[in-house]
Amino acid sequence: MPARTITLSPAISPAILALRTAPFVLAAALLLAGCSNLNKTEQRVLSGSAIGAATGAAATVMTGGCVGCGAAIGGAVGAGAGYVVDQMEK
Repeated sequence: MPARTITLSPAISPAILALRTAPFVLAAALLLAGCSNLNKTEQRVLSGSAIGAATGAAATVMTGGCVGCGAAIGGAVGAGAGYVVDQMEK
């Protein structure tokens, strides 16, 4: 039986790692910068939709449904809930 040779993949250099992660860091910074001028209503609607989308996606993963559909429905319900909460506090 011939001996097996195992080849290890070369380590990723820090320069290549920086080039691969830079677009994601830039996109995250741009998304966060876009949320800096929101009023209270917009903040509540946005956070409600984000929480709803995450909850909807998680629920459909656990039940075996359509994850995109669950996230979309959860986001819409969360946005509505955030708006209602904002209007109740005024």
